[in-house]
Amino acid sequence: MSPSLILKEHPFEGVLVLRLNRPEVLNALNLELRHALAQAFTAADQDPSVHVVVLCGSEKAFCAGADLNEYVDASPVEIIERRMDRLWQAISSCSKPVIAAVCGYALGGGFELAMHADIIIASENAKLGQPEVQIGIMPGGGATQRLTRAVGKFQAMKWLLTGALFKAQEAFQMGLVSEVLAADQVEARALQMAQELSAGPQLAIQSIKKVVIEGMSLPLEQGLDYERKAFQLLFATEDKVEGMRARLDKRPPQFKNR
Repeated sequence: MSPSLILKEHPFEGVLVLRLNRPEVLNALNLELRHALAQAFTAADQDPSVHVVVLCGSEKAFCAGADLNEYVDASPVEIIERRMDRLWQAISSCSKPVIAAVCGYALGGGFELAMHADIIIASENAKLGQPEVQIGIMPGGGATQRLTRAVGKFQAMKWLLTGALFKAQEAFQMGLVSEVLAADQVEARALQMAQELSAGPQLAIQSIKKVVIEGMSLPLEQGLDYERKAFQLLFATEDKVEGMRARLDKRPPQFKNR
């Protein structure tokens, strides 16, 4: 039996760790792994016991990008028939917070995978980038859009057009990663953050994620209106009462996620 392409761990209540497991090719994304990721995220999104997903690879490589063995002889029709958009959408549509713990290489599709997360914790030794142009293609997993929205046109064009790699500290300065830590601290920090989020009010947390993601594609006034409606709806939750009572009583809240 072949080893699982994704290792699943439950280190804390409400926290699911998805670990890419193709170490022999630096966790490169072949079609089988892409399907496994889509299935894992779909299942996590539907599982009420999962509050937060932590996505990671190894210390040597988060994900080195697409497996070129599946691309070198592929025709446009074959690429279309693979319906990559559906596989990526299973990750981007996850309603739970996703934290990417990025060590080592995160290149091409691997970096696009990290950009599907909501929070990126990167190691000091991480090497990031979109080098597709150097092999005669372009990003196809969202980098031309997500990278540009994250850092602006002029920074994005520099990395997309040259395919040059950049370090985690440069990414942090551009606002592209959330934190930069020593490699041996990255996963521990991601798990700590995941545990904190898992203990929080899930209805509010998921509402925040939804409003932020949806609002990025809306004009400002529509985004603000969307925010107001989501804010108002949270006043119908028991967690709102519990959170405010706990703050007034100077005690830790006991959220019930309802």
